[in-house]
Amino acid sequence: MTFRRTILKSAIAAVGLAAFGLNTAAAEELDSLKEKGVIRIAMSGAYPPFNFVNDENEVVGFDPAVGTEIAKRMGLEAEIVTTAWDGIIGGLLANKYDAIVGSMTITAERDEVVDFVGPYYSDKRAIFTKPGSGIASLEDLEGKRVGLTLGETHEDWARDRGYDINTYKGLPELLLELENGRVDAIVNDSIAAILAMTSKEQKFEMFADPTTEPFGAGIAIREGNPELAAEMQKALDSMMEDGTYLALAEKWIGADIR
Repeated sequence: MTFRRTILKSAIAAVGLAAFGLNTAAAEELDSLKEKGVIRIAMSGAYPPFNFVNDENEVVGFDPAVGTEIAKRMGLEAEIVTTAWDGIIGGLLANKYDAIVGSMTITAERDEVVDFVGPYYSDKRAIFTKPGSGIASLEDLEGKRVGLTLGETHEDWARDRGYDINTYKGLPELLLELENGRVDAIVNDSIAAILAMTSKEQKFEMFADPTTEPFGAGIAIREGNPELAAEMQKALDSMMEDGTYLALAEKWIGADIR
């Protein structure tokens, strides 16, 4: 998932105003987490099967499973926090939580305000339509209504191409809008959309975006925490080496998505 330029620019400005204070505190962040014994991990809770709220009102999916396992290997408990995607980086910078494990695409723009651990999986942008729509290329999207999740990099991409877009809170709402015909196409990371529509037996056609390369999803933390980043990366690497990562990926996604 992804992030709007305007929000990132505001975040960069906020960091610039408080840079000295953030850098001073950063060196102690891993020690502080170890002392508390808890790491707060944020995600939207609206991106199945990567992260979503189940019938028992629990946040489950691949992202919380990965985040919880990383925390465990660091000797910490994971506290899962859900928040709106379009403000998730701002919340991290405001110390509302300690990391984002929410299928966040690693981009150069985001890397200006946060540090990334990973990537922990890769994916590609795809366009989804109802069968028989006649939309089979990017050019066919011109003049059509295109649905996207608010704050994702797909939104910037669609705006740059001049498409007529509608924005929504998350993937479940996107799928409903497509099914009900309120948008002609939706743009999303391919894996999540394919799995979600397949699970609900929603008919669809799709094609990959030929203008972009596959992207990696990473774990975002506040800048200036090399020890925290190194310990989280060590935990992630060990999961991938001992088979735990593959087991989680097969459980929630049905395939190895490294």
